[in-house]
Amino acid sequence: MPPENASFVAEFILMGLTDVPYLQFPLFCMFLVMYVITLLGNLGFVTLILLNSHLHTPMYFFLFNLSFIDLCYSSVFTPKMLINFTSKENIISYRGCMTQLHFFCAFAISEAYVLTSMAYDRYVAICNPLLYNVAMSPKVCSSLMLGSYLMAFSGATAHTGCMLRLTFCDANTINHYLCDILPPLQLSCTSTYVNELLIFIVLSINVIVPTITIFVFYGFILSSILHMSSTEGRSKAFSTCSSHIIAVSLFFGSGAFMYLQPSSAGSMDEGKISSVFYTNAVPMMNPFIYSLRNRDIKLAVRKTLSRTPF
Repeated sequence: MPPENASFVAEFILMGLTDVPYLQFPLFCMFLVMYVITLLGNLGFVTLILLNSHLHTPMYFFLFNLSFIDLCYSSVFTPKMLINFTSKENIISYRGCMTQLHFFCAFAISEAYVLTSMAYDRYVAICNPLLYNVAMSPKVCSSLMLGSYLMAFSGATAHTGCMLRLTFCDANTINHYLCDILPPLQLSCTSTYVNELLIFIVLSINVIVPTITIFVFYGFILSSILHMSSTEGRSKAFSTCSSHIIAVSLFFGSGAFMYLQPSSAGSMDEGKISSVFYTNAVPMMNPFIYSLRNRDIKLAVRKTLSRTPF
């Protein structure tokens, strides 16, 4: 039976960030600029890593994947979001909503695992530098990324499958600017117990476990840094970790504010504002976070520009 018939709803209406008319155009311009910066920044990062051999290291392999994920992640919902700012009715089809939900979950979960892999890379580099080449071999790095994508798409498929089993009768207005997990649950006229249980399980496996793992790695890193006799060595170690700590704090912090609170109309409105950070701001800021104080990236930019004919 087609999904539309099973759910009784052929399309949803996305409320968006605000229904105030005079804010639509300024918000459209702001998010368009953010999206263009996100595209250029992450595409630039991917291109630099591909073109410069001195960036073919485990750390930049993970950064390459992070930029690729951010590029795809923001493209899942931002074009539709921009169209909705200029439309009278923000309509998305049932199939389109489920597709958006699937890829949104997949890329969000994969980003959590890539950030965890990067924490492991910094742990090995600082705490076990003599074993770095063995512990972070190409095979190990590829396995970490393959595992990240498998876990991500498995979790996304589970969420989407459980959402497809729900029945949506008459209510079809989603209090969000994208098809996230929580807002559609409020519209279901059948039990959402299984979905809520799945959210708890998937969050535990794919968010809480990576978060605890990152904290453990940084506990060992901090202990190792404090035992360094050289002030220069401590400063360099802190410098290599600072960018990653900022990225982790922004992504997991804003995500936790959205999902680790009671589901209600008020919290959903607050969650929409919070979600702007991990859906729009974080993908835009990551290339800058990892490049502002990075000598390797600055060298790569100079080399690439010197090879570019004008």
